[in-house]
Amino acid sequence: MSALPLSRVGRVRRVTWTALLWFAAVVYPFVLFATVTKGTGNFVAYEVLASAVLTVMAGALLLRHPLPAHGILLFAWIVALVQMQNGVVAGLLVLITDLGVGYIAASRRRRISVTVAVVTLALQLLSALAFLSANISATIDILILTVVLAMAVTWMAGNSVRVRRAHAESLREQATAQAVSAERLRIARELHDMVAHSIGIIAIQAGVGGRVIDTQPVEARNALNAIEVTSRETLSGLRRMLTALRRDDPDSAPLGPAPGLDDLDRLAEAAKDAGVKVGMSRRGERRPLPPDVDLSAYRIVQEAVTNVVRHAGTDECRVTVDYRDEELSIEIDDDGHGGVVGTGYGIAGMRERVGLLRGDFTAGPRPGGGFRVAARIPLPAAVR
Repeated sequence: MSALPLSRVGRVRRVTWTALLWFAAVVYPFVLFATVTKGTGNFVAYEVLASAVLTVMAGALLLRHPLPAHGILLFAWIVALVQMQNGVVAGLLVLITDLGVGYIAASRRRRISVTVAVVTLALQLLSALAFLSANISATIDILILTVVLAMAVTWMAGNSVRVRRAHAESLREQATAQAVSAERLRIARELHDMVAHSIGIIAIQAGVGGRVIDTQPVEARNALNAIEVTSRETLSGLRRMLTALRRDDPDSAPLGPAPGLDDLDRLAEAAKDAGVKVGMSRRGERRPLPPDVDLSAYRIVQEAVTNVVRHAGTDECRVTVDYRDEELSIEIDDDGHGGVVGTGYGIAGMRERVGLLRGDFTAGPRPGGGFRVAARIPLPAAVR
């Protein structure tokens, strides 16, 4: 009998844990009520322990479902205070429910957190008045002021956490946008080199054809065919990419001949020297690709393998290049620690490259462990 997949086991654990937390939250008010009403009102050790455990579990539910969990906590402690009329219970009511308000202020929109804070404060004050009715010696002004100040401080602390988190997210988005712009500029430089190389070939072939057109018409025809193929490939690449890229950069420097999928063996050797064995697998009929597709495919493999070397914590990975009829499929997967989603700009750069070529890109942890990068790039009809 085969074992359950890891993803299914994880899902069963999550469902079981969530069900246990909800069960604890439902029975929590009854256990707390029984605890505070035991005998003459004195706490019994095992009942206090049960209430403490259920309080922690209800707090854990608060992290996943803040609003209903906070409502359960508020209801339970108000009933306990009204029933027992004890100063310790009153203090715990304010402390626990204020912590719930603070978490909601940190994790929910301001409109929601303000509403929850106002409702909670009103119920706290009503409970305090009920408590004071049985404890006339208590000072009402000091108690009310303490409850209000505690709520204000807790809500402001939670809201401050939310604001800082939103600011940090905004900074990350700006940094990602800057990284995408930088990646576009780098692609523009590489595309410039590809165009310059193609124009150079066209110029050479045109010169050869002009010199032999009278004496060697076959050679002249071959030169013209080479010019046609090169110019069509270059125009196709420009048409797909140039409108999405920056037109020029005064400080750009030549990058040398653009690499392609034929250079993957050298990339694998470099990765091997760095301690990672790259298993290369090619499928389908290998054929020349448009320069922009060939370059982008190489860069995707290069970035993914570099991430494996730097972050995966494994000594091997697999690269699969599939030359399909209408598209080029690339997969890079490993059995390491799960990749680097969300921690760098390599993933954003690869996604940008594939998006410019109107392809599909995915990157994320594999169900059985490890990390996978996959890209599908459509091919022009001329190379199908």
